Amino acid sequence: MTSAQPSPAWIANKQVLITGATSGIGRAAALELASRGAQLNVIARDQAKARALADEIAQISNSTSVRFFHADLADLDEVRTVAKTIGSELGPIDILVNNAGVAARWPRVTTEGRDEMLTANYLGPFVLTHLLLDQVLAASPARIVITGSEAHRMTGPFDAERFEHLGQYSGLAAQLAYGRTKLLDILFADELAARLAGTGVTVNSFCPGLVSTGLTRDVPGADRLGRLLSATPLIRTPKQGARMLIHLAADAEVDGVTGRFWTSTPGLGLLPAVAARRHPAVAERVYRRTCDLVGIKELTA
Repeated sequence: MTSAQPSPAWIANKQVLITGATSGIGRAAALELASRGAQLNVIARDQAKARALADEIAQISNSTSVRFFHADLADLDEVRTVAKTIGSELGPIDILVNNAGVAARWPRVTTEGRDEMLTANYLGPFVLTHLLLDQVLAASPARIVITGSEAHRMTGPFDAERFEHLGQYSGLAAQLAYGRTKLLDILFADELAARLAGTGVTVNSFCPGLVSTGLTRDVPGADRLGRLLSATPLIRTPKQGARMLIHLAADAEVDGVTGRFWTSTPGLGLLPAVAARRHPAVAERVYRRTCDLVGIKELTA
């Protein structure tokens, strides 16, 4: 569910760092958070879009503190570099929002030899979160919000020992591969919430619903089709899809709530958790293997 009574005063002057804020639900959320007085910090790979966002924020907010950091989350070297920059230039982070993502129609490989979608959607945010965790802990009570998807229910067979091998995909297989990256995000949120219990830092994941965004930029005509469908009940606008993100990031009533997956799709919240989420050992194993894959020191619970 979403907040019936937003609490704009709670978010005022809090440091928010958000990825994927130059388009889609991230952009809609950034504009709303800025209008509520948040001190906005954005990681973006497209500087032109970042400047356009800054111009629009300037029109709706008196805040002059919006800051941009350049990085592509599909490049782990850039993720490490931007985390170091943020560490030296930004103080405690009250709200970290891992929102950036891509739904690839076919596999591409990064310079490190990893699947690009897996890296952008999961490995990059995983590394970024760990490298900024001291700054988040310094702001405690603080929040980490991770954009997941109901697509996590459609992954095909899931093997915690081989989750990083998405293989070749297109068509339906691409949907399953995307769903796996979202399942990994949600498992990460679950495990991180458990490991941060008692620190004052909460971790939640959510699904924004089926939203017309630039997520499927590999599909010719997808943006135009999405805009058309947004005028129907089938697909939400980015502003509608951002409501749950804003709720989890900015509303006082979710203080202390952690380790939950929130869905914006009516009725789906009644469904049981998928098998991988019903067994905490799966999330723990995925977490440890991911730490090994990307060279991150495991956070001790």
